Amino acid sequence: MNDIEPIILDFPLRGEWVAPSTPGDKVPSHGTDALGQRFAYDFLRTEINSKQKFKFYKSSNLKYKTIGISINDCYCYKESIYAPASGTVIVVKDGVKEPKYLHPVIDLIKVLIRSLSVNVQALFLPASKINLHKYTGNYVIIKIDDYYAFFAHICTGSISVEEGQILKKGDKIGLVGHTGNSTAPHLHFHLMDSPDILTAKGIPCAFKKYEVLTENEWNLVENGIPRSNQRIRLI
Repeated sequence: MNDIEPIILDFPLRGEWVAPSTPGDKVPSHGTDALGQRFAYDFLRTEINSKQKFKFYKSSNLKYKTIGISINDCYCYKESIYAPASGTVIVVKDGVKEPKYLHPVIDLIKVLIRSLSVNVQALFLPASKINLHKYTGNYVIIKIDDYYAFFAHICTGSISVEEGQILKKGDKIGLVGHTGNSTAPHLHFHLMDSPDILTAKGIPCAFKKYEVLTENEWNLVENGIPRSNQRIRLI
């Protein structure tokens, strides 16, 4: 992936997941080094055995593409997020509301508008004045040793930690949501070298233990970096 040894953490979710965006496939994983997300992951819960690789909702494809679907039809909506290591909560940002319904065209337009807004602000405003909250959605930053873990798009009102709180590995942080620049409920997670996401550089990370489904069997992986073609789980 690069010459830097990844930080090893516990997986921050439970149950079965896929990673549509992962540094296991490409770096930068999101197509940019901006906002400390060079090695970022997106984690999504999807339908098992679906011909559509990342079908993340219970409703029919026709309904999703025409009238849209309820956010409650999404498999990973409001799944719990856990601290992947012990640390201290240094930033909590809540209050961004999430839409009740999803539609592929409408959601894509919203993402493009928010992205354009941030880019325009960057042209005319100092970094300290750029409003990233609506772009990242509700988020939490945890200081772990000398690096920082960033959790984004958290469900409105679900964050269960506060700034200054000392967390133990496995403590609950909040619930997976659909706030900010998101086209579906998911967890965006990455490590960075600074709590200032406007100037931070990304740090690679791997996960201490999880299982990968291979030929209908679950196989243990240690210190691994999930790929987008893998179904992974932690029970």
